[in-house]
Amino acid sequence: MERRSFLMTPALAAAGSGLLSAAAGPSEDVKLGVASYSLRKQTLPQAIESLKTLNIRYLKMKLEAHLPFSSTPAQITEAKKRLDDAGIILESTGNNPMQQDDEVRRKFEFNKQLGVRMLIIAPTLETLPAIEKCCKEFDMKVALHNHGPEDGHFPTPSSVMKAIHNMDSRVGLCLDIGHTSRTGEDFVKAIPAAGARLFDLDLKDLRAADKKESQCDVGDGVLPIVAMFKELKKLKFQYVAHLEYEINENNPVPGMQKSFAYMRGVLAGLRGA
Repeated sequence: MERRSFLMTPALAAAGSGLLSAAAGPSEDVKLGVASYSLRKQTLPQAIESLKTLNIRYLKMKLEAHLPFSSTPAQITEAKKRLDDAGIILESTGNNPMQQDDEVRRKFEFNKQLGVRMLIIAPTLETLPAIEKCCKEFDMKVALHNHGPEDGHFPTPSSVMKAIHNMDSRVGLCLDIGHTSRTGEDFVKAIPAAGARLFDLDLKDLRAADKKESQCDVGDGVLPIVAMFKELKKLKFQYVAHLEYEINENNPVPGMQKSFAYMRGVLAGLRGA
């Protein structure tokens, strides 16, 4: 179904304005969250207020932006309390660079102290054995983020899956739909291909499927968002799809609101289809 005709369905029209502000939750079938890189110009307290404005409670935290790796135990505890007090669920952190073996354990230890159960990571083939070992030792999940044509290690979902298919079940994929589109690989087909290994998803839209600089509000571009959500529903995706809004960095919230309104509308339409 074309996205514009989809937007005109009676199910979506009947949803009304209440849908646009509704928090993501089980009733929407796919949980929606925010990758805090979207709010990178804001402090952590400001980002929390933005999440409240967006009515979003699932967060993937960009550590260097909102809690540097140099943070003291007291600062980590304070950040946890701020999130808990606001009712924010820290689903994961990322990206966690893991390009050298000697930084892998430090990243796991930091995230364990923060209480995170999953790390979104940017590793190399050479560091994967050390990462898998830490997954078992710390009993934490990792999801390899594919970074598109510029990524010399894992540009596509298929390159991730090729590397991890025989690894521990706690090692999975973070599917970035924008980066995947720019490689020419079909991110909709990548969802069932990853199956139970799909741990995380970065949401965005592009006006031109192969141009990074064409990112726009979700719903204004050409990416097959409706088809993507259909596949996530078929998969019974149990993790969180995070909006990674990389544009309008000085005032991102209005565009993020518009993006969530569109995605919530899609999910409502799919429930009513």
